[in-house]
Amino acid sequence: MKQIKFKVNLPVSIFREGKSFVAYTPVLDLSTSGKTYNEVRKRFSEIVKIFFNETAMNGDLNTVLLDLGWKKIKTEWTPPVLVSQRIENVEMALKT
Repeated sequence: MKQIKFKVNLPVSIFREGKSFVAYTPVLDLSTSGKTYNEVRKRFSEIVKIFFNETAMNGDLNTVLLDLGWKKIKTEWTPPVLVSQRIENVEMALKT
């Protein structure tokens, strides 16, 4: 089995949910949680490495990344560009 070097910059949002933290990247639709900010950052790094290793070992890397909107230019993968992350105020009437 051959190894390839893979390096990518991922946008990640970190939320606080009660006493826990959640890290999420929309370009992989992947999230993880932790009890502290530092723990969730470490777990995020670990889960991304697991995601890429497992996907590559299964032979699905190209298909999965293309399905997630990534672009392959020569031998390098580029994730979709996060254009905006903001808070939207949405008001509506709900039927109960």
